[in-house]
Amino acid sequence: MLWVLSAGAVAGVLNALGGGGTFVALPALVAAGVAPVTANASSTVALLPGAAVSAWVYRREVRPVGPVPTAALTAVSAVGGGLGAGLLLALPAASFDAAVPWLLAFATLVLACGRRLARAVDGGPGHAARLSPTAALVGQFLLALYGGYFGGAVGIMMMALWCGGLGIDPAVSNPLRTVQIVAVNSTAALLFLVASDALDTPWLLVALLCGAVAGGFTGAHLARRLSARLLRGTVLTTAATMTALSFLRG
Repeated sequence: MLWVLSAGAVAGVLNALGGGGTFVALPALVAAGVAPVTANASSTVALLPGAAVSAWVYRREVRPVGPVPTAALTAVSAVGGGLGAGLLLALPAASFDAAVPWLLAFATLVLACGRRLARAVDGGPGHAARLSPTAALVGQFLLALYGGYFGGAVGIMMMALWCGGLGIDPAVSNPLRTVQIVAVNSTAALLFLVASDALDTPWLLVALLCGAVAGGFTGAHLARRLSARLLRGTVLTTAATMTALSFLRG
């Protein structure tokens, strides 16, 4: 119980800073004896309140992502999250699990180089290549689908999409990213509570949830005090670490 509680706290902090809490919460549940698919569903349910607490802390700092309306982005995230959760329950996870390290590696590369690549594509310094609102929403839907299905580092992938495609700095987009994580996980968690075995281990679920709430509150306040450069470095370090660990795990 203490192990899972501590993992939840770390996961909540990571999610508030830039994403990646699933890669702490999921192994902790598996180590506690929960089946992998059930652990994935349980971690989504348990980490949702922590993300919601972070979103509440950020509530006055949420800004639109470029030309994309916030309401449309949130609606797409919610629909994609629910569909992704349905896929997790309906399809085998083996093939997707094999692709996860490569998806994380791509997201880390785009996050690290996205702004430079955007300027290069646009043809000169100071000009960021822009995705159209439709293209950005399609990309957000695919990420939400992934988030509902697996969830690992979906927040980092969102930052990579917004940074590379819209030229948005991670520190500026972090509050809205947190809100979108809540939208993705809300519909996914609702489906998991109804159709999965997430409630078969209630005390582990409660321990993870309590830790995530405390970590999400602390992490959100910490992120507000970090400079843009330091927050970007933290997110990149987290992304690179999780990518390496996912390859070792796979």
